[in-house]
Amino acid sequence: MIVRAAVVPHPPLLVPELVAGTDADVTAVRAACLAVATRLTSAAPRWLAVGSGPVGVLGPDAVGTFAGFGVDVVARMSDAAARPPDPAMPLSALVTAWLRAQVGARDVTVHLVPPDLSPDDCHALGEQLAATAEPVGLLIAGDGSHRHGDRAPGRPDDRAGPFDDAVHDALASADAKALMALDPVVADELGAAGRAPWQVLAGAMGQAEWTSDARMTIPFGVAYHFAVLDPVS
Repeated sequence: MIVRAAVVPHPPLLVPELVAGTDADVTAVRAACLAVATRLTSAAPRWLAVGSGPVGVLGPDAVGTFAGFGVDVVARMSDAAARPPDPAMPLSALVTAWLRAQVGARDVTVHLVPPDLSPDDCHALGEQLAATAEPVGLLIAGDGSHRHGDRAPGRPDDRAGPFDDAVHDALASADAKALMALDPVVADELGAAGRAPWQVLAGAMGQAEWTSDARMTIPFGVAYHFAVLDPVS
C-alpha cells in the first residue's frame, strides 16, 4: 500500500562532495529534494523507488558509489548494507540511496526501468507496486527535458517548454491520465529521463483520487520536477 508518493530529479549535483564551491541554484535544488524526501519519510520509513536505468531491482542490501562522477561517495540502500560498492550503479539509484540516508529512511528497494519502456508496461509496473501489502512510500526519480534555453546541456528545443509544463500540470493536479498521455518519442527526443518513471507513478495512482503539492524549476537548462502526492482517504 502506497501511503505517499514523491517525485524528485536525480542530478549528481545534489551531492555536496561532487560540487566545487557554493552555488545558489545548486543549494536550492538540493534543499527542495531533501524537503520532498523528508516528507516521504515522515509518512513511511520504508520506500519503493523507480528510476531510469538497465532493467532490474536493487534491494536494501545494494551499495553504490559516485566514484564515476569524480568522488568516491558511497550510497547505501539501507544502513545495514555491507556489500562492496557497485561502480556501475545507475545515477537514479545512487541519488535515491543518497537521499534515503540524508533523511533517515530505513531502507529502499529501487526498480529500474529502461527509458524506452512502453507506457502500458510502465502502468503495469505501477499497479504491481501499488499492490504491495505493507505501507510504503513511493519515490519517483527522473529529470525533465535537458533542452531548455541557452544553458541547456542538449541542443535547445522549443518543444521543451510545453512538454515540461504538461508534466508539471499533470503532477500538480495529480492527473494520472495526463501523465500517461506523455509521448515516449517526444520525451526521448527532449532528453526527459523521467517519462517512464512518471508513467509508473500513474499506474500506481490507479483510479484513486490524490492531492498534490508540486513545483518545477529550470536552473541549468534542465527541468527539475518536485512533488508530494497523498491518496485521498
